[in-house]
Amino acid sequence: MPPTYAAVYALGMTAPQLFGDPEMKIDFGRLVHAGQEFNWERHPEVGESLTAQGRVVSDIERRGMRFLTYATDCTDSEGRPLCSSQALFVIRP
Repeated sequence: MPPTYAAVYALGMTAPQLFGDPEMKIDFGRLVHAGQEFNWERHPEVGESLTAQGRVVSDIERRGMRFLTYATDCTDSEGRPLCSSQALFVIRP
């Protein structure tokens, strides 16, 4: 399985909460996906139930641009770590 497949169940399940939150004020027309990193403990097994939890790691503004770092942690049904990811989003002025 390619490492970026984690985006399907990690970011795909948690990002709607981030981007759908009106208080976050994220303008998709100005958003650039600047980076993505994955760390693996192990690959998931076919039919395995997973849980993904997301959080904002940092949200800073520099030179008129907003830098939003968002992390997700995925665990199996027994709470054991599977993988984690971190994405950097830049929102231009």
